[in-house]
Amino acid sequence: MDGFGLGVLLDSRQIRKMISSYVGENAEFMRQYLSGELELEFNPQGTLAERMRAGGAGIPGFYTKTGVGTVIADGKASKEFDGQTYILERGIVADLSIVKGWKADESGNVVFRKTARNFNVPAAKCGRICVCEVEEIVPTGSLDPDAIHLPGIYVHRLIQGRHEKRIEQRTTRKKEAA
Repeated sequence: MDGFGLGVLLDSRQIRKMISSYVGENAEFMRQYLSGELELEFNPQGTLAERMRAGGAGIPGFYTKTGVGTVIADGKASKEFDGQTYILERGIVADLSIVKGWKADESGNVVFRKTARNFNVPAAKCGRICVCEVEEIVPTGSLDPDAIHLPGIYVHRLIQGRHEKRIEQRTTRKKEAA
């Protein structure tokens, strides 16, 4: 979003490359990309999630059918398995991962809420450095170990921030008559 979240980093030219499944409607992002200042690599959402998971697990690459026969496959190695073509995708190891959690203890063990669990865990794990902003920091030992989604070993910097939820684009449908 313009002026919020990654938009702040875009405004200050702190992002060189984005690997994304969706880029939103950020005017500065569009300007930097179209002018050649920002590199962009699109990935199908599931492939992006698996690339992050693989990178965080130390797996350099994996084969997938997603993208075979499309521009996604251009320039990528392919291989046949059981008569089906698959393309090689590389695991992602990012210089920096920035994630938003709900709650963490002082040791960096993090709990995410709702859909934040979808991509924040693999995104955090694939970063050489992971910065996690949370709404609340509690004493070590006060979180239920079974409720921890991201162990503190992956968190290099923990920040308590203010909670602000913005919706980029709200779409609703008209109420149907009964």
